[in-house]
Amino acid sequence: MPTHLSKTRKHRGHVSAGHGRVGKHRKHPGGRGLAGGQHHHRTNMDKYHPGYFGKVGMRYFHKQGNHFWKPVLNLEKLWSLIPAEKREAYLSSTNPDVIPVIDLLPLGYSKVLGKGRIPKVPLVVRARWFSKEAERKITEAGGVVELVA
Repeated sequence: MPTHLSKTRKHRGHVSAGHGRVGKHRKHPGGRGLAGGQHHHRTNMDKYHPGYFGKVGMRYFHKQGNHFWKPVLNLEKLWSLIPAEKREAYLSSTNPDVIPVIDLLPLGYSKVLGKGRIPKVPLVVRARWFSKEAERKITEAGGVVELVA
C-alpha cells in the first residue's frame, strides 16, 4: 500500500493517533498469546474453548507407533492395485487356473475392510487382517483369504 494512503498520515498532529487518551495503546496489555487462560481471560476460554484445559484418557508409557501400524484398504480399491492391462485380462478370462494373487504387505497395506463391491472373479488376497465383511465378500466372489504374518 502506498504511504500516502496509510491511516498514520491522517493521524499526524493528533496526539493519541486514534488510540484514546485514557486506555492508551500499550504493547501487550493482556499478555502475549494465550496468557491468562485460567486467570484474567478465563471467561473467553470457558465460553469459546470449552475443554481446553485438563487431561483426557489413560497414559501409555513409551508408546511405539510401530506396534499400531495397520494401514487399511477397502475392497472397492482392491482391483485398482493390479496394473490395468493385467486387470482386463483377469476380468475377461474364463480360465479358472489363472487367478490374480494380491499380496498387500509389500504394497503397504495390512488390513482389508469390507466397503464396496468386487466383481465375481476369484482371486487370492494376502494380508495380516481381514474384517468379517471383507472375508465374506471375497469368498462369495469365489476368492481365497490368506493370512500372512
